[in-house]
Amino acid sequence: MKRRPESKRRESTKTVAARRPRPPAFPVVGIGASAGGLEALEQFLRRVPKDSVMAIVVVQHLDPTHIGMLAELLQRASALPVVQVTDRLRVEPGHVYVIPPNKDMSIVHGVLHLLVPVAPRGLRLPIDFFFRSLAEDFRERSIGVLLSGMGSDGTLGFRAIRENAGATFVQATQSAKFDGMPRSAIDAGLADVVALAEELPGKISEYLQHAHHVARPQHLVPDSKTESALEKIVGLLRSAAGHDFSPYKSSTLYRRIERRMGLHQIDDIARYVRYLRENPREADLLFKELLIGVTGFFRDPAAWDRLREDALPAILATSPRGTVLRAWVPACSTGEEAYSLGIVFKEALEQGPPSRNVRLQIFATDLDAGAVEKARQGLYPPGIATEVTPARLGRFFVEEERGYRVRQDIRDLVVFATQNILQDPPFTKLDLLACRNLLIYLTPEVQQKLIPLFHYSLNPRGVLFLGGAETVGTFTHLFTALNGKTRLYRRAEPAVGSAAPGDFPSAFTRTSYRTRGAANVEPDPVASSPPNLQTMVEQLLLTRFAPTAVLAGNKGDVLYVSGRTGRYLELPSGKANWNVFAMARDGLNHALGGAFHKALATKTTQVLTGLTLRSSGDGQAITVTLVPIDEPSALRGTVMIVFADAAAPPDVATKGKGRRTSAGALAVAHLERQMEQLREELRTRGEEMQTSEEELKSANEELQSTNEELQSTNEELTTSKEEMQSMNEELQTLNHELQAKVDDLSRASNDMKNLLDSTEIAILFLDEALNVRRFTPQATTIFKLIPGDVGRPLADLASHLAYPELYDDAREVLRTLVFKEKAAVSRSGRWFKVRIMPYRTSDNRIDGVVMTLTNIASPGTLDAKSEGGT
Repeated sequence: MKRRPESKRRESTKTVAARRPRPPAFPVVGIGASAGGLEALEQFLRRVPKDSVMAIVVVQHLDPTHIGMLAELLQRASALPVVQVTDRLRVEPGHVYVIPPNKDMSIVHGVLHLLVPVAPRGLRLPIDFFFRSLAEDFRERSIGVLLSGMGSDGTLGFRAIRENAGATFVQATQSAKFDGMPRSAIDAGLADVVALAEELPGKISEYLQHAHHVARPQHLVPDSKTESALEKIVGLLRSAAGHDFSPYKSSTLYRRIERRMGLHQIDDIARYVRYLRENPREADLLFKELLIGVTGFFRDPAAWDRLREDALPAILATSPRGTVLRAWVPACSTGEEAYSLGIVFKEALEQGPPSRNVRLQIFATDLDAGAVEKARQGLYPPGIATEVTPARLGRFFVEEERGYRVRQDIRDLVVFATQNILQDPPFTKLDLLACRNLLIYLTPEVQQKLIPLFHYSLNPRGVLFLGGAETVGTFTHLFTALNGKTRLYRRAEPAVGSAAPGDFPSAFTRTSYRTRGAANVEPDPVASSPPNLQTMVEQLLLTRFAPTAVLAGNKGDVLYVSGRTGRYLELPSGKANWNVFAMARDGLNHALGGAFHKALATKTTQVLTGLTLRSSGDGQAITVTLVPIDEPSALRGTVMIVFADAAAPPDVATKGKGRRTSAGALAVAHLERQMEQLREELRTRGEEMQTSEEELKSANEELQSTNEELQSTNEELTTSKEEMQSMNEELQTLNHELQAKVDDLSRASNDMKNLLDSTEIAILFLDEALNVRRFTPQATTIFKLIPGDVGRPLADLASHLAYPELYDDAREVLRTLVFKEKAAVSRSGRWFKVRIMPYRTSDNRIDGVVMTLTNIASPGTLDAKSEGGT
């Protein structure tokens, strides 16, 4: 098969790319609102001009069982056409689109798509879901707005909008009926502009007027004037924040600076440099803007699955039992990826062979101290439920009032610290290095320095985990890519003679030669006065004649040693333990414990005699005296233990066969007594241990049962709380809609009343039983009616008309549904045209009759008609 020429294949690729749908060039404003949001939405839309060039998409928490009336209600306040979204509806500028009830909504290439919600009611986050798709589709032309509402829906969506250089606007909390959603975004540091709802459209218009360069990346190529301004801004940031942003790509710097310029309506970068010098607060905001601290749990899930299933098991398989693995997550931001690594490690460890006792120590660092502090807290908004599976949420997170907190066992794996990866020394001897989505913001020159540095930091066969848009570039001799498209690389051993990292960051404090040399120089001799006679005698007595003794605390820990105690005490093997019970030699350790506790309990001196050190070759007998100390007060509660050698029994010292036999019998008897004492002590200790074990077991079972009950209750309460909160938001929205309907009905009722009053026609409304339902004031001049007559039968009413068959005619109309019209005269001689018609409801149902009485002639006119033969 012939291959097409390279030029034609490139042309074909360009043609396919050109045919791909692109999002429209106009900006799209996504508005999130919840409880109390209807009023704020109306305030916002009233200020949007009719000739607006932006499209507005409204996402609100709605009752899934309620028929949507939001579009109809918002149309009254908006000069733009308002429509409820249908599936695959393309957005157009100058229109307002409203999400329908019981739907999630996304936007792809400028087309709105409706989805069936997968989360249960009460856990849905439709605002976050739409904001994320809006950020991915419209990028720098995406604008997010959060109005009144409960909860934190929209906060994570704001992160995505800011990551893609969009803008975020929030209603001021003091004007919001429910400030949960606005406050969550403000506390997270994600609000670019905070203002009243009616002021936000003007703020957005001003931003769009000054942010046109952001929508055209080809204009971001800086000229010499712009380059000079960028260098000045970098210098100002280095002075204000102490960090150098010159390694960042110029396009990244300029795009973020343009965004700040648009928010302040500054169209010249030289003016922004002056504004930056005059406003120190702006330097802090720009510093945080340039850090691009946007992250999430398990971004690119396929890569994390590959890490769990392939890379981590390979590391664990080659790690000896009891190993502590080391991992480093630079540019960790608020810690989501560091905790994701800890969760994935736990899962990989459980999938492998049991009882390996391999642990992981994660070092997570970032330039932003505020982000590091938030990462240490491990508390994240409820919106992470869209990033973390329900199984992981239930196992590795604890639900709290403000969101989800990472469980303590995962937080214990991570150590957070502030670090500048370009200036501070790196962590070394690493088994895993996860640097994701940092290199894309740095210049190629800096990337050429960091990749060898990562190689230096990793152990042989260590793994480098990069972001989806990052590679090791030309350093394929330092790293070998693992199979698959995920950015996982294994450290390779370079060829002999390969150069080490050229620029190794070093911020260690240098030790001066004077300080370093001083440690090896002996201090000058100091002339001191010779000790007096008393001091020398006391030292001689202590060293040669004082008994061997130790001072121990109330737990047996040695506080002070006098004399040579090696004959009686020895250090046990293993970890150093300065407890007298652990150090006592054989023959002394069993009896010492009981006497020690008795001395403390009774505050009396205890003397142990007849003890024989088994470690002594000659079976030396010793005497131990335990004295509880009460004075001085500084030593109160301690015990002085004095050791002294005892004289051998006379029959042991006397030579001879008989004597030796007697001595042997005594030794056997002594051993038997010791054995009996030991058995009794072991029996007592065993009973105590058994009793304690039973009590602890019973207490543990009770605590476990209580814990399960509390956990079950907590889960039920949490679910109920979420459902109640969701229903409350939906009821608030429904209440606002119904209130608006009531206002409309009230206005319609007032209009109808004024209309009927202005006609001066007597009208009588009767129900199906021909009882009075309503009447106009003019009807009281014909029928004797008072307000209390509502509900009375027509037959009971007294009338001024000479129309005795009025009741029968009304019944006939109600039966046949054919109207009747007849002229009747009143007692005063006035003629009325009586018209009886069926009362039809809006759904074409007969619900009574309507009787109208129109004055058609005065008495004079009636006489004229009579004379004429009428």
